[in-house]
Amino acid sequence: MNLRVHRSLLLLLLLSVTLLFIRAIIPETRQIISILFFYIALSEVFNLFTGLTLYVCFGYVAFVALGMYGGGATIKYLLSAPNPPHLGVVLVCSFAVAGALALVLALAVGWISIRLKGAYFAIATIGLNEGLKNLIEGTGIWGGSSGLIIASDLIQAYNYETFIFVTTDLADYLIFAVYVVTIMCIYLVVRSRLGYGLAALREDEEAANVMGVNVVGYKLVVFVISATLAGMLGAAKMIRDVAIYPPQAFAVSYTVEAIVISMLGGLGTVTGPVVGGLVYGVLKYMLTVSFPGLQLLALAPALMVMCVVFPYGVVGWLKRKFRGSTVESLLM
Repeated sequence: MNLRVHRSLLLLLLLSVTLLFIRAIIPETRQIISILFFYIALSEVFNLFTGLTLYVCFGYVAFVALGMYGGGATIKYLLSAPNPPHLGVVLVCSFAVAGALALVLALAVGWISIRLKGAYFAIATIGLNEGLKNLIEGTGIWGGSSGLIIASDLIQAYNYETFIFVTTDLADYLIFAVYVVTIMCIYLVVRSRLGYGLAALREDEEAANVMGVNVVGYKLVVFVISATLAGMLGAAKMIRDVAIYPPQAFAVSYTVEAIVISMLGGLGTVTGPVVGGLVYGVLKYMLTVSFPGLQLLALAPALMVMCVVFPYGVVGWLKRKFRGSTVESLLM
């Protein structure tokens, strides 16, 4: 294996593991690094589809929420048995169900909407969140408007110490695992035949279609992969939060933050969401601590200034600034 070819990926993984190491040895950093992991994972999942196709999907939070509900309901069902299975089995099943539900929903939505172009696709996905939210509240499934809570199930099935470990350390590691898997997926897709086809349709979809690229099939494949990972990220978030309510689960802010982070770091790049997630997460955390209640008022103009200074994202700016140098080769 030629490590030189993959040094950008190795550097990115090294940076991520360093964050994990800092979290382990400095307990005071656990909260902020936990937030950073989630933001980076969320934007990487979003970037996998939108960054490679330039099609904006406003329904991403529906896949994350469905993963939370699917994972939480699976845990609740398995732990209701007289002899609950091993914790590892429960977690694997919850991730599998969460990913499968998101995959099925993405296939159904994508099969219909992926043929639409540009703004029409974005408009078609706007109603996905509200439709799913109203379905859960209206039918009362998964607790309906009362929410789905798994805290007491975990404590009764195991013990309080295990519950604390699962909802703090293990949940963060699971979010980190989804983030690593997403990075690997983007990296492999970009370097594959699928990635070359996506690059062609991103530049000129009509020309790519004429040249023989199956634009609908390529977009559907990457859309389903991205949605499945979003569902698994939702399962990890459910394990950390142990409770889910429709207004919070389907908050559009998740999609908005994924867009902001991806654009801030560099849309369509592998390293962009990592840089954007670090900048956005640290900035929001510091403003929340310094100006509680007014953090969004201070955050919005700061992000506007950064978007004006870095119109192609921080990574895009660095690649242009250091074109042809080693720095550019390290920025995927």
